[in-house]
Amino acid sequence: MSERERTPVTVLGLGRMGTAIAAAFVAAGHPTTVWNRTAARADALVAQGAVRARTVAEAMAAGPLVVAPLLDARSVQEAVGPAASALRGRTLVNLANCTPAQARELAAWAAGHGAAYLDGAMMALPSTVATEEGFFLYSGSRRAFDTYLPELEVMAPAHYFGTDPGAAEVHDLAVLGTGYAALTGFLHSAALLARAGTPPETLAPLAARWLTGMAAFLPELAREAGAGAYAGGVSTVDLNRAAVHALVALSEENGVPPDVHGPLKALLDRRAAEGFGEDSFSSVFELLRPRDAREP
Repeated sequence: MSERERTPVTVLGLGRMGTAIAAAFVAAGHPTTVWNRTAARADALVAQGAVRARTVAEAMAAGPLVVAPLLDARSVQEAVGPAASALRGRTLVNLANCTPAQARELAAWAAGHGAAYLDGAMMALPSTVATEEGFFLYSGSRRAFDTYLPELEVMAPAHYFGTDPGAAEVHDLAVLGTGYAALTGFLHSAALLARAGTPPETLAPLAARWLTGMAAFLPELAREAGAGAYAGGVSTVDLNRAAVHALVALSEENGVPPDVHGPLKALLDRRAAEGFGEDSFSSVFELLRPRDAREP
């Protein structure tokens, strides 16, 4: 694709992610127009080849693809709302933090102004934009996703989750939930080891190595949970229950709040009490999934 053929892209908002995204488009040869409330934030990007727009309307008039890596849904509406008429015929890619309901409201609002809408969730850091380490989740207009997939993948590998504009946010929060549990567990363990004089820096590489192994175990947990088949698992409820009980006890003995692991202890205790102690750890899924999805 020659430079002349590359789709012009507009980036609204030049925070850390917005700056990295705009820089990625410039580096990939896309004519890139940028806008930020504080105009000086665009100086470095202009030096790299981006065009600074004075207004949101001017920015959106520059090309068919408008990417908005702003803070939240309100920020998107406040920025784009006064220039909403300039959205007609364009595709708005909302990368702001939103709830699924807010994403659906923004999609309806964009449609009312004649624009296609893609909701995006950024599973990346500024340093992993335009690399294989990051990835973005999308939902909304299938036609827009297919049309602009090459441009979307300039930012990061793109994954599509259907026409419901809220679907990307649901999947985003689910993935975040997995990470938050791991990060909070690490901080709890760091606090526990601090009582023994071990600094967090010593724990980090050990925890990272362990988490790498746990990540490799996820497909097996997914297979068991998806099939509802928990017999013969290599890591049973009883085995993990004993470990979690010991972890909670050690925390209490050392004055470290066991709140992080208390809910898991309760789930494992309940599963064992119901007679499923020999089932795989993944059988905890049966206590977590929606009641209407369980067997009667």
